[in-house]
Amino acid sequence: MSKWCYEALDKCLRDILRFTPGYDSSLLFGGKVVVLSGDFRQILPIIPRASRKDVISATINSSYLWPFCEVLCLTKNMRLLQGSSCSSASDIAEFSEWLLTIGDGKVGQPVNGESEIQIPDEILIKNSETGFEDLVNYTYPDLLRNMSNSEYFRERSILAPTIELVGKVNDYMMSRVSAEEREYLSSDSIYKEDGNVESELDAFSPEVLNAMNCSGLPPHKLSLKIGVPVILMRNIDRSNGLCNGTRLTVKRFGDHVIQCTVLTRTKAGSTVLIPRMTMNTNNTNLPFQFQRRQLPICVCFGMTINKAQGQTLGCVGLYLPRPVFSHGQLYVALSRVKSKQGLRILIENHDDLPSNTTINAVYEEVFDNITP
Repeated sequence: MSKWCYEALDKCLRDILRFTPGYDSSLLFGGKVVVLSGDFRQILPIIPRASRKDVISATINSSYLWPFCEVLCLTKNMRLLQGSSCSSASDIAEFSEWLLTIGDGKVGQPVNGESEIQIPDEILIKNSETGFEDLVNYTYPDLLRNMSNSEYFRERSILAPTIELVGKVNDYMMSRVSAEEREYLSSDSIYKEDGNVESELDAFSPEVLNAMNCSGLPPHKLSLKIGVPVILMRNIDRSNGLCNGTRLTVKRFGDHVIQCTVLTRTKAGSTVLIPRMTMNTNNTNLPFQFQRRQLPICVCFGMTINKAQGQTLGCVGLYLPRPVFSHGQLYVALSRVKSKQGLRILIENHDDLPSNTTINAVYEEVFDNITP
C-alpha cells in the first residue's frame, strides 16, 4: 500500500495514454479505472529507520490520489470460511470479530500505538521448559515420518517477529531432521559498479563479506537436507510461479542447482530447478554494496511475520520470545489460519506482563479517511 508505487503508476499511465486518441492525460491514471487492493490492518510500507510519522505518510491514504478514490469494503473472511468444516458458524464469527478488534487496535488501552492484549487459553502454549518444543510438536507433528510428504509442509509454518528468531527456529528444526546434509557456499564480492572506491574494494576480504548476513540475501553457508521446506528470496520465473515468497521442498541436489517441488501458488506440485544466481544487497546501513552468488533460497520451517503476508496456512505456531514491534504484525500472524483450531501461541520474556499477555501495535492514524 505504498503511495509511491501508485503515484508512479499514475504518472506512467498518463504518459502512455497521452498518445492514445480519446484519452485525457490530465485525468488520474490517464482516465483508466484502476482497482487498488489492500488491508490497512496489515503491515504498512517498510521504511528503514523511519519514524511512525514517516510510515503513516508513506501509505496510500496520504497520497494526492486518495481524495479521488472510492472505498469499497469487503466484509467476509474468506480464509476462515475455508476452514468452516471443522468450526461452527458461531465460532467462526467470534474468531473473525476478535481478529478485527486486534487489527483495529480496539483491544486493551492503547498507549502511543501499543496496547496489552490477553491471549485465550485454548490457543496459548504454556511457557515452560518444554514450551518451545511443545510449539514445534504442535506445528510439525510426526515430522520425520512426513519428510517425503510435500502436502504436509504446504499449510504449516512457525512465525516469529524477527529474522534472528526465525533462524533459531530453522536451526532447531534442521537438527531434528536425520537426512544427510549438503552445504552450499556463496561467492561474495564488492559491487564494483556502485561507486565503491578502491580503498573499500581492498579493505573487505571475501571472508569479511561471507560473515555478513543481510535481509533479502541467503546466508553464505546454506545447509540443506532432502525434504526440508525452503522459500524463494527472489523472482526467478513468474510464469511458472517462481516468485519471491514461493515455498518449495528440496528433492535432489546438484553442484550448482537443486531440484524442488513447489508447495504454494498456482504451480503447486510441479517440479522445478533452482539455480545459483547473483544477488545485490539493498541494505542502506552498509557503507558499500556487495553481491552474493548463491541459491536464492533459505530454509523455511519458520518465517517472519512480514514474509507470511498473503499466505494461507492450516496450522500456525506463533513464537513470541519478544513482542511484535510494528503496526499490523500481530494481526497478520493471527489471521493466516483457516480456523482458530489451527493456531497456537508461545509467549516468552515479556517483562512485567502476565504470562498470557502480549503487545499489539496499531497506528490509529492510518485508518483516517477510509470510511466508505
